[in-house]
Amino acid sequence: MPASDAADAKRAVDRAGPAAVQPYRVGDPPIAFLVDFDGTIAQTDVADTVMAEFVTGEWEAEGARYDAGLIGSRRLMQLEIDMLRATPEGLQATAAAQPIDPGFKPFVERARAAGIPVEVVSDGFGFYIAPALRRLGLGDLPVSTAITSFDGDRPSIAFPSGHPSCFVCGTCKRNRVLAHQAAGRAVVFIGDGESDRYAAGYSDVVFAKRALVKICLDNAWPFRRWTEFAEIDAWLADLLGRWRADERVIAPPRQRAFFCGPEVWGEGRWDPPAPPTEGDRDDGSRGDLDEGVAPG
Repeated sequence: MPASDAADAKRAVDRAGPAAVQPYRVGDPPIAFLVDFDGTIAQTDVADTVMAEFVTGEWEAEGARYDAGLIGSRRLMQLEIDMLRATPEGLQATAAAQPIDPGFKPFVERARAAGIPVEVVSDGFGFYIAPALRRLGLGDLPVSTAITSFDGDRPSIAFPSGHPSCFVCGTCKRNRVLAHQAAGRAVVFIGDGESDRYAAGYSDVVFAKRALVKICLDNAWPFRRWTEFAEIDAWLADLLGRWRADERVIAPPRQRAFFCGPEVWGEGRWDPPAPPTEGDRDDGSRGDLDEGVAPG
């Protein structure tokens, strides 16, 4: 493994948890962006691509169980890592070959220039994120993800960004949403798949594509379809222009009832409950930065 990638891994272990949320500064737009990596920043699911290249087909059955809601992502990734036998160099080479959305960097630069936090929240293996961000010149971007480390060709995985008493997800994206909202910012979440379910359900605005579209539709959660980051960058530019004219166009974050985690499932759970019936689903009420106006 290159020295820079080994240093990334050591820093991740030393950090042992998600980055602190920066305090809200009066005068900045009161929003934060949380962004998935696999299938979102990277245009492919990097973890699935790694598994397809280095593991025979038995891993697909476990992936299907996860997609069906029968097991949690933390259990899935532990099973996958136990199957994976490859050199760190081979894994990094495969990951580095995956295309990155070219509009991601301009979007991040616009957001950060305006004082808006951007954080990567990934429920994948994690080892390929820091190198990818560094190649983009965004190596200082906060990342919450798992930590994969290597002893020869035998990797192991840890979950410092997971919930301390709920083990359904490897990374608790929900808690990252709640942390940014607690700092006084509405959260805009950008994602594409099943691992984004719990973040989307608590966020104030959701940009969804692929499987996340169906999840939002099934739960009556408002969302915006997207294909590439250039669209979100244009949306942000328009929002900032309107916010500078009238700060009320960005509504404050809204508190929602818990629908996942130990608050509703109890502590120590590894797998999600059965999908809710139609009558149990969220009514979808939430603010939207394009429609919500802060109450007077």
